[in-house]
Amino acid sequence: MADHCTRKLIVEVCNAKNLMPKDGQGTASAYAIVDFDGQRRRTKTKLRDLNPVWDEKLEFLVHDIQSMPSELLEINLYNDKKTGKRSTFLGKVKLPGTAFVKSGDETLVYFPLEKRSVFSQIKGEIGVKVFYVDEEAPPESSAENKAEAAEEKPPENPKPEEDKKAEEEKPKEEAPKEEEKPNPTPTPAETSKSEDTTTAATPATTSTPKPPPSEVENPPLAHKEEQTSTKVAAKTKGENQSTQLVINELELRPLSGDHTRIAFDLVDRMPFLYVRVVKAKRANKEPVCPLHAKLVIGTHSIKTKSQIDKDWDQVFAFDKEGLNSTSLEVSVWAEEEKKEEQKEGDAAAVVVVENCLGTVSFDLQEVPKRVPPDSPLAPQWYSLESDKSSGNDVMVSVWIGTQADEAFQEAWQSDSGGLIPETRAKVYLSPKLWYLRLTVIQTQDLQLGSGSEAKVRSPELYVKAQLGAQVFKTSRAQVGSTWNEDLVFVAAEPFEPFLVVLVEDWSNGQSVGQAKIHVPSLERRTDEKAELKSRWFNLVGGENKPYAGRIHVRACLEGGYHVLDEAANATSDVRATAKQLAKSPIGLLDVGIRGASNLLPVKTKDGTRGTTDAYVVAKYGPKWVRTRTILDRFNPRWNEQYTWDVYDPCTVLTIGVFDNGRYKRDESGKPGRDLRIGKIRVRLSTLDTNRVYLNSYSLTVLLPNGAKKMGEIEIAVRFSCSSWLSLIQAYGTPMLPRMHYLRPLGPAQQDILRQTAMRIVTARLARSEPPLGQEVVQFMLDTDTHVWSMRKSKANWFRVVGCLSRAAILARWLDGIRTWAHPPTTVLVHALLIAVVMCPQLVLPTVFMYAFLILALRFRYRMRVPHNVDLRLSYVDAVSHDELDEEFDGLPTTRSPDTIRFRYDRLRALASRAQTLLGDLAAQGERLEALFNWKDPRATSIFVVVCLFASLVFYVVPFKVFVLGSGFYYIRHPRFRGDMPSAPLNFFRRLPSLYDQIM
Repeated sequence: MADHCTRKLIVEVCNAKNLMPKDGQGTASAYAIVDFDGQRRRTKTKLRDLNPVWDEKLEFLVHDIQSMPSELLEINLYNDKKTGKRSTFLGKVKLPGTAFVKSGDETLVYFPLEKRSVFSQIKGEIGVKVFYVDEEAPPESSAENKAEAAEEKPPENPKPEEDKKAEEEKPKEEAPKEEEKPNPTPTPAETSKSEDTTTAATPATTSTPKPPPSEVENPPLAHKEEQTSTKVAAKTKGENQSTQLVINELELRPLSGDHTRIAFDLVDRMPFLYVRVVKAKRANKEPVCPLHAKLVIGTHSIKTKSQIDKDWDQVFAFDKEGLNSTSLEVSVWAEEEKKEEQKEGDAAAVVVVENCLGTVSFDLQEVPKRVPPDSPLAPQWYSLESDKSSGNDVMVSVWIGTQADEAFQEAWQSDSGGLIPETRAKVYLSPKLWYLRLTVIQTQDLQLGSGSEAKVRSPELYVKAQLGAQVFKTSRAQVGSTWNEDLVFVAAEPFEPFLVVLVEDWSNGQSVGQAKIHVPSLERRTDEKAELKSRWFNLVGGENKPYAGRIHVRACLEGGYHVLDEAANATSDVRATAKQLAKSPIGLLDVGIRGASNLLPVKTKDGTRGTTDAYVVAKYGPKWVRTRTILDRFNPRWNEQYTWDVYDPCTVLTIGVFDNGRYKRDESGKPGRDLRIGKIRVRLSTLDTNRVYLNSYSLTVLLPNGAKKMGEIEIAVRFSCSSWLSLIQAYGTPMLPRMHYLRPLGPAQQDILRQTAMRIVTARLARSEPPLGQEVVQFMLDTDTHVWSMRKSKANWFRVVGCLSRAAILARWLDGIRTWAHPPTTVLVHALLIAVVMCPQLVLPTVFMYAFLILALRFRYRMRVPHNVDLRLSYVDAVSHDELDEEFDGLPTTRSPDTIRFRYDRLRALASRAQTLLGDLAAQGERLEALFNWKDPRATSIFVVVCLFASLVFYVVPFKVFVLGSGFYYIRHPRFRGDMPSAPLNFFRRLPSLYDQIM
């Protein structure tokens, strides 16, 4: 694509809002400077306007289309020095190349302005449209002439210092006139200076570049001056690529170095014997018949495809540890057809006879070794040795490599069953999900029927919308009234063709009419500022009613949300759907799936012995990876490594181990189901950056008869971060995109949409080839988190108790001080109370210093290894079999009526305790409310008198004396304490509640 077209990046700077006044007069004269790929463009200055509108399009040439996603677009806003006291910075925005969209898909997006330093005072936002246009490349000669002309033409760069000082001496009232000049002609000095700043000359790389002046018209460049000029980039593409490589190393410094070392530095190198069989050559070309090659090494005997006058060009990879021979034999066979004579009257039968054309042997001790990035080993012709014929040759290459070899993925693999698609390593991507918002406004001119009956009964209508299998309804309303209700759907790319909107009569259940909305052509919105246009659609009633009225709706695809398709507490991606809102990654996640050990058999092989065909699935963000399946091994070694971009550190990596049952089919031809072996989760925020965690984790699966340990998995994890500042800033940003807080979705609605998104992802991945099974996706996404489980309820209850245990410990400690359980401690608390009352300004410093010391001392006891699944916390040790059976029971239930009756009674007993607890909590608040509403006149009168007396006392008594006296009274000696409850507590318990009014 890059050889046949040129690409231009268009940046349309539309407007800015709510800028910080920086000119000393309560306003700002703002202009924007845009930097991309060593090119700089500038907008006009908008005088004295905190909400400037530019609507200017700036064009940039994309030198290397392939590396555009790694580029960075930077927009800086400045206050013009000519209209203010000094040049000031108004904010900046950085957009990664992954956020650029094709022309036609652009939308206006408002980005909040960022600070240049910690002490910058910045506010406001800027609205821009960024898109690219591909154009056909002109002839080479004309392209060079244009590049030279572009070099001669000076870019828009600020004037030299002498001109700036001369302009400062001019009266201030002349500044607006100068600003109105559209395109001033640059001076020779300006031209020479612009060429020096844009052209990467040799002295610029050897000497230290001069710091930019403080004037606003010459802000610092977004990239270093080491980039090549436009002419050099147009002529020499390789030089431009090297420049981009420097930028990438600056952005992701930990990734620099040897690519092969990075690709497989977390796993062990597994030696494989590679055999590439290309083609064969026969001395006698008659007769023409299919040929195939056969490879024999120990107990392995593999055939290539049969071809006639075509090359095989197949690669075979043998696990070197599983080889039980020291020699390899490659033979070529001809499949000749011969007719067998039959009895008289019978037709002659055709029999295929395989004739060996010769064999060549290789000693495995002399096979060369190859490690990438070495070039592939060139195949050679070898003569085939045979007693029957001579002159036959075969083209073969044999080498010892590792799983890092580029031929490994497409090769026949001995440890995964050969070329079975269901056992190969694959990478899957979740579909891109959008929220589709349909706002139903009103209907008009409905054809409800003829006669007086339709007018008398005043029917109630509702609107039903359907997208695929999703159906949502509005509330009922009278004819002529408005709804103004939002119906939100989950739409996946590629979209369903139509959204069907039906108007139905609730009284008789009949449809009034329907309309179809084309989903792919809907407007896509990225924020709440975009004003959507509503439309009228004609309703079609049926064959006899081509027109049944019309409906007024507003529909759009919401790109400012993140469509949640995982469990809320174990999400791995929080980015917005719209590409324009994409952010640069803050680091990389490398995961090395090394192997498993002591796996238990989960099925039988040949009905005689147990076996396990294990593979691993890892999910982070929209990317799913699946390792190859190691057949019939209880200690499989995968040694595969994968990489993900990390956009938020507070996300979770999920790894699951499964037994492959889909590569074999039953008698009816249907594939089997993959069985669960175990699952682990790793939260990235618990990992130290740039450190390798190599650990073994226990694999436990929950079965109807209890939890069962299935073995262990060994993985290596490394979270690489290029910038500590970006990582720390991520902790202060909102977890979800902006639209989740400006127009939030309700909890119930969010849960419904999450379950819908999970079903869509499951269905799409099941349609891949080879498919990722439905049971695998559901297990990885935790689609059963909303299902009732007595075990999970108990586990959550004990989690709450564990969180409140700290408060309970504090309460017991205070009670021990109050009761003088340890007199020296109580005496010290008296002294501390006096110090707090006399010096209250030391309270907060003391508390925070105490917290600092405690946390600093606990640093040495921090977690060294990421946590695994806690069986005790999951409450699987003390759960009964009936509770587990209830958890695995589907909807609707399939258990007997007696079992259902028992479980229902148990649930009622549990709910009654929760009901009593809620009633007691409500009664406490109602007693406090009754005190102020005179529901008990005598109690309220007593409280009024106490309030009057307290006001007089507090007016006379200093507040410090009150605090000191209250503290001494609370921790008084037990000799001065009674055994009965205090009077205020007795008074509060006697207040009335609303329990008397409950039926």
